[in-house]
Amino acid sequence: MSEPRRAAFLAVGSELLRTERLDTNSLLAARTLARCGYALVEKRIVEDDAGAIATATGELLARAELLLVSGGLGPTADDVTREGVAAALGRAVARDAGVEAELAARYRSQRRTPHPIAFRMADVVAGAEVLRNPSGAAPGQWLRTDRGTVVLLPGVPREFEQILSVHVLPRLGTGGAISYRTLRLAGVYESHVEQEVSHLYDRFGRDRVTILAARGQVLLVLAAAGEAAAAELDEMEAAFAAAVGLELYGRDEDTLAGVLVAALRARGLNLATAESCTGGLIGGALTAVPGSSEVVVGGVIAYSNALKQRLLGVSEALLAEHGAVSREAAEAMARGALALGAECAIAVTGIAGPGGGSAEKPVGTVHIAVATPAGLAHALHRFPGERALVREITVNFALDMLRRRLREEG
Repeated sequence: MSEPRRAAFLAVGSELLRTERLDTNSLLAARTLARCGYALVEKRIVEDDAGAIATATGELLARAELLLVSGGLGPTADDVTREGVAAALGRAVARDAGVEAELAARYRSQRRTPHPIAFRMADVVAGAEVLRNPSGAAPGQWLRTDRGTVVLLPGVPREFEQILSVHVLPRLGTGGAISYRTLRLAGVYESHVEQEVSHLYDRFGRDRVTILAARGQVLLVLAAAGEAAAAELDEMEAAFAAAVGLELYGRDEDTLAGVLVAALRARGLNLATAESCTGGLIGGALTAVPGSSEVVVGGVIAYSNALKQRLLGVSEALLAEHGAVSREAAEAMARGALALGAECAIAVTGIAGPGGGSAEKPVGTVHIAVATPAGLAHALHRFPGERALVREITVNFALDMLRRRLREEG
């Protein structure tokens, strides 16, 4: 794959450094830039401070030939992106009479009287091309420098997207567009996948493969560029799929629950769940899949021993001897779920934390049992992390365990 051009992204806004607002513009920028043959190599968020903006602009231009800057183009005193970028480039900022006239006309059309401060949106960095804003007041600016291209865009997501689509994308073109394919794996950890596929790096290039951990799942993101991208991705997919084997459950937009529902439907099987530590998360994941009612009959959330006995038929003697977090309890819960009227079952019981663990059964201990027409299967796991992470990983490992069992049985 030819070396992609390098781009960077700078989000300006003190609110983005707090908790009330997320930066989503960089995600759209990354997708758009990939279509144009650019790889996003760095993104930053800085406060509404001209000095911080100037410093970030200079440092990012040293790494990338294209810099997108989002936010800080409004009329208020904290909108200082123009000044910060101008300082980094050694340029002046001046009022653009044409933009000023357009702003005045916009206010008149809305029957509003603009405050003089509103015309700060007509201030333009010397040498910039103005990018008209189809959805708002503040225009964007396109600056060519001997260090690279800097594009200033409003931070309002709708306005950002409009200017990016209308003005920026046509200028960048689509030559050398980067295409991606995501292979989705489950029931495995990131380090294990690295060992399985590392022998393919010499063949395809390490920089074309990204391995991402995803809470009980692993994503293998493959990249290719140019006219032969589709064929190259097909070749890469075949090689990586062969390396990971049964761990691969889908690609791109596939979901683990969706793949499992499809497998059950193809075999004419129904599924019931019995959940303790996950508290209904497995059933929620399954029933989020459109059409899941064809195969999911329902489930039981049995947190207490009393409900395990009453609703799932787990015997008091079994619980007394082995405990609720045990192989025996998980398998009994799975048999109880089958009694709800299904041919397949998933049952989980464990200690999600933060309390409740012991030396014998530490926090993160989870027993998973699955049942199919061929019989029962069990797995014991010691999952890492805090409560929410343990529960989420448990969901993915449990769904994957039944998926694998069905695939092995044919």
